[in-house]
Amino acid sequence: MATSRGTVNELSLFSNELNEEIKMLVYLPANYSTLYKYSLLIAQDGKDYFQLGRIPRVADELLDQKEIENTIIVGIPYQDVQDRRRKYHPEGEQNDKYIRFLAHELAPFLDQTYPTYHMGMGRALIGDSLAATVSLMTALKYPNTFGKVILQSPYVDEKVLKAVENFNDPQLLSIYHIIGKGETEVKTTDGQVKDFLQPNRQLHELFQRLQYHSFYEEFEGEHTWKYWQPDLKRALKMMLTL
Repeated sequence: MATSRGTVNELSLFSNELNEEIKMLVYLPANYSTLYKYSLLIAQDGKDYFQLGRIPRVADELLDQKEIENTIIVGIPYQDVQDRRRKYHPEGEQNDKYIRFLAHELAPFLDQTYPTYHMGMGRALIGDSLAATVSLMTALKYPNTFGKVILQSPYVDEKVLKAVENFNDPQLLSIYHIIGKGETEVKTTDGQVKDFLQPNRQLHELFQRLQYHSFYEEFEGEHTWKYWQPDLKRALKMMLTL
């Protein structure tokens, strides 16, 4: 029997924090009805998750097999690599504003627009590389708003490690964390080559030591969608259950 397909629509919201119109992609499940409640999954690098990650198809399949909760997926695309760095990088000029946008503007807007669970465990953030970094930093700042985070090969620096170390309520977060064993020489958008593996191992050790609720795996592969895309099914199955 063919899998029922959800719909993907475009939505936009003017952000006062960022002083710009934020365009989004929104996946609604095939059975979408205002009579049901929905979990939210918010993807940074949104267009990449919808196109390269094929996340709507993954969700269709998992919902069809009743392997995940009813979930609405919102993808927030970036304009270009400079815009992505400004918003996602821990040292980016708009990083704080983007994090506030997610918590103070986007979450309330989605709660008003759709029948969602108004609690941290009903909202998950997902990202790859820098998009994972900003997802983690947002959850650390607003754990009552975003209780779940999916990290696919996050960029990790001292600021990230410090934020994880200084966070007082690890029990509020549920974290899914993967990194490739081949991610030792990753070309970053600012032209540098960085080792992602070692800092991610440090991050994992910190999660363990501080008793965060986290899943961790090192996969055989590099810093590309070739490895993140097939991982999505497991990530969603593990994280999108209430």
